[in-house]
Amino acid sequence: MGWFHSFKLYLIIKDQSDIISVKVTTANVDDRKPAPETIYY
Repeated sequence: MGWFHSFKLYLIIKDQSDIISVKVTTANVDDRKPAPETIYY
């Protein structure tokens, strides 16, 4: 087989398609960890 690299992309967008926040992590990161880091007001 060989090596396989994967990533997760977290996007927060407004209803008008404006990107508010972007976060990229490796696939082995728990989904609950980047959420507080990505969400801000």
